[in-house]
This record gives sequence, structure tokens and C-alpha cells, in this order.
Amino acid sequence: MSKIAIIAPAKDLYSETFIKAQKDKLDGDVFFYFGGKLPKHFEYKGEVTSINSTVFDRISNKISASNFSLQEKKIISSLKQNQVELVLAQYGPTATRVAKLCDYLKIPLIAHFHGYDASMKSVIASNDFYKTVFQVSHYVIAVSNDMKQNLIAMGCPEHKVIYNPCAPDKSFYNIDPLFTKQQFLAVGRFTDKKAPYYSILAFKSVVAQYPKTTLLLAGSGPLLETCKNLVNAFSLENNIRFLGVISPEEFKILLTESLAFVQHSITAENGDQEGTPVSVLEASIAGLPVVSTRHAGIKDVIIHNETGLLCEEHDIQTMTTHMIELIENKSFARELGRSGKQRIHQNFSMEKHISVLNNSIDKAIRF
Repeated sequence: MSKIAIIAPAKDLYSETFIKAQKDKLDGDVFFYFGGKLPKHFEYKGEVTSINSTVFDRISNKISASNFSLQEKKIISSLKQNQVELVLAQYGPTATRVAKLCDYLKIPLIAHFHGYDASMKSVIASNDFYKTVFQVSHYVIAVSNDMKQNLIAMGCPEHKVIYNPCAPDKSFYNIDPLFTKQQFLAVGRFTDKKAPYYSILAFKSVVAQYPKTTLLLAGSGPLLETCKNLVNAFSLENNIRFLGVISPEEFKILLTESLAFVQHSITAENGDQEGTPVSVLEASIAGLPVVSTRHAGIKDVIIHNETGLLCEEHDIQTMTTHMIELIENKSFARELGRSGKQRIHQNFSMEKHISVLNNSIDKAIRF
């Protein structure tokens, strides 16, 4: 059985359910390190620095003090002690920090990019355009086709890049939308790339024609107060509700009763882009049509006029038209939802996501 270390900056965020799935379902004995770009914690074992001192001293004496920090030595020692055969690094900056450790240990590295890490200009520059990651990694995972091309354009050898989008939890497949309310739903961080204010502006014109329609916005983030102010300025308090952060169970209930899922994602001025938003995948496999933009991985999973309705980034007028179309033609909304459920289930399942990773890990270890 292979011994695999997953290294991630954080532990058990809802938006990162794919990490939990990887921990649970990858073929092999998985060790999970987390807590910053250079991990401080080792799941079920406590602090990385709590490694057996005898083992550490023996290994540390063989590591050049000038090449590695104390924390890096601790991680190297932990990886050696657990006989790790491959490292799967979540997010580009994490891969940057562990690349030289893998190179030193002569164990393969798979760098898993997700969104901002492959698009935000400052992040890319601060990681030296991932030159070391691309050189050391055996494979580089891209979660959208746009991301794949961006990584290749940055200098990653094409043969190393593997397209493997994230996947929704399969429990969302069991949802059967009732379309009982004239209600739109948006769930996600209030950030520049998700542009929640555009969804509000598009919905404002919907309310002008259909004043009993509602929009529910769930999540938190730096643009939340701005969006609340916008709702107040347009006197939309009776039509738009802010739910705060909601649980997966609450999300499922809202999916059951809503008409469509909306998200007006854009490329932010700093370059930040989506990967393949998990909430979009979850809404689609639940059977709701998705009203969104032709942005990054969204256009990989949502097919215009087949599983949802897409417009160009910043085009709020067309987004308004799409929402009104679903209000006026509920049978069309149901048809889009049914097609989306089938498409995501067949092409973007967690089983497929894990299978691609298992195959890549096996090839890298056997190389």
C-alpha cells in the first residue's frame, strides 16, 4: 500500500470537501499535514515539531543547516519517519514551500492548483512564477481547462498538466427540487471574483417586473457590507435576504425549494479567477439550473441552454433576461435542472476525480 502525504494550508473547510474526500478515498495510507503554506500540524499526531526527538536528531544531522529551516527539517524528518512515497500539495504556494523538500528526499510531488493560486498576479509573482514547482513536480493538477492553459503559458511542461476538476459530494444527487418558490439562490464568498453585486444589480431589474421574487445570498467576505448597502440603496430589503454562512444541510433545503442558482463570476482586477466552483457543481447535480457567466471552470461544467444559462462577464442585462426566462418558463427550468443533474453525475463525479488522482499517484510512484 502506497504511503501518501497530503499537505494543505487549512483543515476541513466546507469549501474544501474535496480534500476530505481525497483523505478518505485515495488508494494508500494517507498522512495529512496542515496549517499554513509550510504545515505546522500532523493530523492525529499533533504538532509536526513533536516528532520523536531521537529520530529527528539522527535525520537532522544529515541535513545541511544552510539549506533548510528548523521547520523544514521537522517536516523532512516526519516524511522520512513515515516512509512517505509521494506528496500531494494542495494549492500552488504550498507546493512552492514543499518542492525543495521533495526534491531533497527524491520523492515525487503532485501540485494541485485550485483557482486564485493559478491566476492572482501577486501570488504567482511571489512564488517566482512556480518555476521550482514546475521543475520538481511529477504532475500538476488543473481544475479547469482555462487553468490548464494558464499553467502551460506560465511555463509548466504540457505533459505534466492533468485536467481534473473538483467534484460535488454525491449526497447532493439525492435532492429532488420542487421549484415551489419564485426564489433565486447564491452561495459563496463575497469576493471580487464572485462579484455578488452584479447578481444584485441583475436581480434589481427582475424585481421591477416581478416584485414578489426573492434572492437569497449566503456566505461572508469582504464585500458583504458593500452588498448590504447596495440592497438598502435600491430599497430591495423585502426581496433580498442575507443568510450568513450556512451549513451543507441548510444549503440542500434551499436548493430543494429554489428556482435557480445564480453566480456572476468575473476575473478580478488582480487576476483572481475561479477554479471550478464547488457550489455550482452541487447546485447542478442537485437538479437546479445555474445562471452564471462564461468564466473559468464554470463553462466547463455548465452548458448554455442545456444545463443552465450563461452570459459574458459584466453583462448584467443578459443575466436579468436569463432569470426572467426561468420565472416565465418553469418547465424550461426543470428541463435544465434535469439535464444538469445527469451531466454532473456522469462527468464530474467524486469517483472520477479520485480515479484520476489515484492513476496519477500510481504512475508517479512507479516512474
